[in-house]
Amino acid sequence: MQKFLEKAKGIYNEGDYLAIRYAVDFAYEKHKGQKRASGEDYIIHPLSVADILIDLNMDSDTVIASLLHDVIEDTDISEEEIKSKFGAKIEQLVAGVTKLTRISVKETEEEKEAENIRRLFLAMSADIRVLLIKLADRLHNMRTLNFLPPEKQAKKAKETLGIYAPLAGRIGISWIKCELEDLSMKYLYKEDFKELNERLAQERINRMVLVNRIADKLDLEIKDVVTPGYEIKGRPKHIYSIYLKMKTQDKDFDQIHDLIALRVIVKDIRDCYSVLGIVHSLWKPIPGRFKDYIAVPKPNMYQSLHTTVINEFGEKFEIQIRTFEMDKVAEYGIAAHWKYKEGKDFFNKTSDARVSWMKDMLEVQSQVEDSIEFVDTLKRDVSLTEIYVFSPKGNVFNLPQGSTCIDFAYRVHSEVGNRCVGAKVNKKIVPLSTQLQNGDVVEILTSNQSKGPSRDWLKITVTSSAKAKIKSFFKKQTKDENIKLGREMLEREARHKGYNYADISNPNWLKVIIDRYNFNSIEDMYASVGYGGTSTNQILFKLIDFYKKSQALSQAEALLEKGVSDQHGQKTRIQHKHSGILIDGYDDFLIKLSHCCNPVPGDKIIGYITRGRGVMVHRENCPNMRNVEAERKMPAAWSNWDDSVYTAKLRVESDNRKGILGQLASVLTSLKLNIVSANARVLKNSDIAVISFGVEIRKTEELENAIKKLSQIEGVLDVHRDNR
Repeated sequence: MQKFLEKAKGIYNEGDYLAIRYAVDFAYEKHKGQKRASGEDYIIHPLSVADILIDLNMDSDTVIASLLHDVIEDTDISEEEIKSKFGAKIEQLVAGVTKLTRISVKETEEEKEAENIRRLFLAMSADIRVLLIKLADRLHNMRTLNFLPPEKQAKKAKETLGIYAPLAGRIGISWIKCELEDLSMKYLYKEDFKELNERLAQERINRMVLVNRIADKLDLEIKDVVTPGYEIKGRPKHIYSIYLKMKTQDKDFDQIHDLIALRVIVKDIRDCYSVLGIVHSLWKPIPGRFKDYIAVPKPNMYQSLHTTVINEFGEKFEIQIRTFEMDKVAEYGIAAHWKYKEGKDFFNKTSDARVSWMKDMLEVQSQVEDSIEFVDTLKRDVSLTEIYVFSPKGNVFNLPQGSTCIDFAYRVHSEVGNRCVGAKVNKKIVPLSTQLQNGDVVEILTSNQSKGPSRDWLKITVTSSAKAKIKSFFKKQTKDENIKLGREMLEREARHKGYNYADISNPNWLKVIIDRYNFNSIEDMYASVGYGGTSTNQILFKLIDFYKKSQALSQAEALLEKGVSDQHGQKTRIQHKHSGILIDGYDDFLIKLSHCCNPVPGDKIIGYITRGRGVMVHRENCPNMRNVEAERKMPAAWSNWDDSVYTAKLRVESDNRKGILGQLASVLTSLKLNIVSANARVLKNSDIAVISFGVEIRKTEELENAIKKLSQIEGVLDVHRDNR
């Protein structure tokens, strides 16, 4: 704490420093007695987050808010008290970060996490500093991830690699992006990380000798040409970037030749190109490896000259050339020049490309009702490789690789897209579905008589922003038509699935769906389906599920209402399937075990009275039991069960490596568990394998032991009982 305060005192003026010191004391008192997983006092975490933000040159309000970012969630302090003690601006920042974890109860953990990330975008539209605090918070949590259990390590690392590292890259904070990627790799691809780290350490001395030799030679050539005060320094490539290159190019470590990198930092742009000319006169440039990001900056405002050259000894190395101002932007991104006092106006009024992308994502989230769908869209957008295309006037536009003329039209402006009737690429008329290439010059042909976009455009656009704008057009311009179309689409798809929509569209069931997706009315639901905001399957799967449950009539319902009696009025004894289960004190009901959660002896269970199928036994925590009618539930318990076997399902997530399936199966066999089913797949755009096993067990202890043993296998990220 003292070290942090001394650092802050040397940076901020006296008034700001005293405010920061007061916040430190306040946070210390409120978190007193709380511990982190490492055993450290909890105050270490907010201090570390604030320290990262000081390194980003953030203002005192941001630092103070980071010191307080957990007090509302983890202590008895209210937002009103924060406002009274620290002011409205800091209260808004703290509330913005806190609200990310104050989410409503959802059906699954995945939905909770998706809602969390969605709220991040809503909060940062009020003040983008919320995102910077969140990134600093995630960075410190990743630095201390070793104190969490393996399954939580893998979960945090996957989320960081998929969302937070790309977000840091999008707003231009390269050092946070690189560190988050390396830390994620450390826990997701442990063996690869360890091997690469060791190889780089072994060759570090040789690399530094080469770097110094190249730097000395370059220094001799440029010192009389460029403005004095330049710098030449080595730049280590971070491990994850090397790993990606090995994977994407299918190369071994020994085949990666440009591990050596130099950075030349000069006073002005003219010197950048002077240095480039000298570099190419000293060493032979490799074709296709020169990038001019000064003339055409990256979307995150990154500027630099990149060239890869080869010397007389066949050694390849990369040289980056930039000004000191460009270097500052490359390291600090959006935090480099932002006027903090502008607050919300900065986000709403700036033309900064780093914020424009986030504005597009906010527009996307306003058109998407489902948080999981929004997060999937976000992950896809942040991971796409980008290209640069030009307007006829020479303006530069960045687009994801694979973008079409329609994507470009909407990138220029919503109205240009809506009035688009044709396109020219490099002065030749092309179909609107034409995929654009790096360097293309694109001209969009428009007409005031255009009736607007076609729904077919949704199938050929790549960017989420274009899709959202097309959907928005249909939503605003043709609501009545969308309502009619949406109902027709549901009726048609229901028939395709073998159902009559009139039979499955019970008003009570529809109300549940309307509430679930936050529609204002059934008309809004139909309209959303009509313009493509909600898929027919999202609605129909739930309606069909309700319908199936309602159709299973009522032997057990009759039991509930009047009991089962024979013609003499005496209770009839019914042979049940599982003699080891008691329903409400009786063991003579028709009983079946549910296949959705596969209860086994030792689980807490509950009975559900079906229509015509007796009593279905579920685990108490089965998701399918959350919204059922209370009167259909009956207390259930295991009696003295025999040696009958029960099927349970296990889900394993692991590195996708050769032999992992056999190794997992071998462990289960060694535990004398009979495998009755197995299924394996690889998650899209990842190296994570998901393997599901059906195993026969007699009690939960056998299952718990299996989970423990499987978790110990190298490369296994997560093992849990599968309810699906």
